[in-house]
Amino acid sequence: MNRRIKLALPLAFGFSCLLAWPAAAQNLNSLFQQFARPAPQNPSTPAAGLLNLLAPGAAPASNQGNANASVDLVKLLSQSLDQIDTPKEIEIGRQLAAVLLGSKPLHPDMALQRYVNRLGRWISLQSSRPELPWSFGVLDDAGFNAFAAPGGYVFVTKGLIDRVTDEAELAGILAHEISHVTEKHHLKALRKTAQAGLLTQAVSSQLGNSVGAGLSAQMLAMGKDIYSKGLDQGDEFEADRQGVALAARAGFDPFGLLAVLLQLRTVASDNSAFALTLSTHPPAQTRMDQLEAAIGRRFDGLAAGPGPVTVAQRLGR
Repeated sequence: MNRRIKLALPLAFGFSCLLAWPAAAQNLNSLFQQFARPAPQNPSTPAAGLLNLLAPGAAPASNQGNANASVDLVKLLSQSLDQIDTPKEIEIGRQLAAVLLGSKPLHPDMALQRYVNRLGRWISLQSSRPELPWSFGVLDDAGFNAFAAPGGYVFVTKGLIDRVTDEAELAGILAHEISHVTEKHHLKALRKTAQAGLLTQAVSSQLGNSVGAGLSAQMLAMGKDIYSKGLDQGDEFEADRQGVALAARAGFDPFGLLAVLLQLRTVASDNSAFALTLSTHPPAQTRMDQLEAAIGRRFDGLAAGPGPVTVAQRLGR
């Protein structure tokens, strides 16, 4: 399938940016303590997502409060997704995002963080759920990975940024992760885990005082389970299909994600930088076949632009 490049200029829009990021964090407690800054006044605005997650005011008064919230969330997940409204979804996502940030800190390059946020927020505005408090971050990790959490939290690794060929490929990856959020794929996976009764035993005693800022022990265990095993293959195929359409709707080359899959197809299975991505997703060739069957020639009519824009070029501007 031939790629057709369409130059997109979403970054001309004045979206609010992330403000500051730590260079490293040893564990969740130290991570939250390092972000000692006031929370924004309006938590519903897009800029508030990760800042509220990291603000001291987000922590509950006691660990007992954490335990009660944990029981409520897990009990809620084990019943019906219909009972999880948007505020509860955002809270669940906040806790899962904390799992990711506890594993890898955010990259200290503020210009890169602002760029990915502007790019991600522009694409998310074209999605079916533009009203979510979308927040995007770059994790300080050399691996090739991308993650999402309910409520509008999306992360990519610095290793992924370094390996994409152009902005359209990054847009395709972000659109894929945004589609996971809009379709509530992680909530469905959490519900399966909760219904299976795998986490009925409280594990907070194993973590001691390291559980902080509203992060429950059970949600920590559930988050690690999801991000280490991955989502259902059907969810990945759906996110691919919707991600291609979303990237095109945002003004990007719709074949950017296919180009990424082509790169993944050639990666050796023992390449440690791609190990997690390869183990948690269907084979790249299968994803490409599914996409080609779904897309057909629907995007062939897009006019070619003056050429691709790389991430380095965008940051240089």
